Amino acid sequence: MTVTEIPWTLDGRGLQLVQVPSLALHALGEDNATLAMELAPDLLTPYLLGEECQGLWRYRSKQISENPHDSAWITRIAVDARTSTPVGLAGFHGRPDARGMVEIGYRIDPAFRRQGYARTALEILLDVASGESEVHIVRATISPGNTASRKLISQYGFHEVGEQWDEEDGLETIFEVSASPEP
Repeated sequence: MTVTEIPWTLDGRGLQLVQVPSLALHALGEDNATLAMELAPDLLTPYLLGEECQGLWRYRSKQISENPHDSAWITRIAVDARTSTPVGLAGFHGRPDARGMVEIGYRIDPAFRRQGYARTALEILLDVASGESEVHIVRATISPGNTASRKLISQYGFHEVGEQWDEEDGLETIFEVSASPEP
């Protein structure tokens, strides 16, 4: 799979990562939930419109205004393809950097956690990254207290490479894995 504007999915997994229409993303970034719902009524839920996601939407709206080529890479809505239900979000933080690194991120609505959605979203993102020749490293940054995410990525070969301070999320541990499957 490659980075395109069409939904990202893996055969038989029942989850797709759907790009947020840019006008809806900008409405979300401006805290205009009413307009965002008019522009993307099937993609947005109270969780995705809520406080936990608001800072992310503001950041991504500004990002694609400044770097329109990032739009196909960034945060998408995770939709259960069997029920057409939005269950969270997942995507990259942007295009690969100079060393070929992309950072992933995912959040699942608390009402849908512990059902395999985060795992499937991670697998889709790793599949997309491995299909892009300019991507060499996949990074995840996780709060030290987020044991569920730490346990999940450890099953996919991520290893700890350091720590960083994030203005919004606080202390994060940095994990990386090669984008190419080991021979």
